[in-house]
Amino acid sequence: MSDRLALVGIAVAAFVLAVLELFFLPLRLDGTLLPRVEDWPFPVTVVLAIVTTPLLVLAASRHAHRTLAAVSPLLVWIGTLLLFGLFGPGGDVVLLNDWRTLVLFAGGVLPSAIAVGAHMGRQAGARDDH
Repeated sequence: MSDRLALVGIAVAAFVLAVLELFFLPLRLDGTLLPRVEDWPFPVTVVLAIVTTPLLVLAASRHAHRTLAAVSPLLVWIGTLLLFGLFGPGGDVVLLNDWRTLVLFAGGVLPSAIAVGAHMGRQAGARDDH
């Protein structure tokens, strides 16, 4: 029961992080919220995705007995980005039509895929030991 509760909490964290990363992706150094530096894009949420999404997958893999449960934070994260990005509040498309969206997806998915591979490798090693 505690493993399931932990997996639900990890999935909720993946959802919340995906929403925050998506909505703060358009940040610019334009003097409005951040200091003014020639209006450059400042996708700091990509760094957040690179760090947190694989950590969520690793945390889920500690509580998961199946690979699908270990992958669930990544699936929730991707699904949330697509759902809110394409059908955002009021029907608005929130995903940016530039490089920052691609970097956000790559930054969240690629390190997480490595974490999933590590989980699968540990499972295969555990099966070989028996």
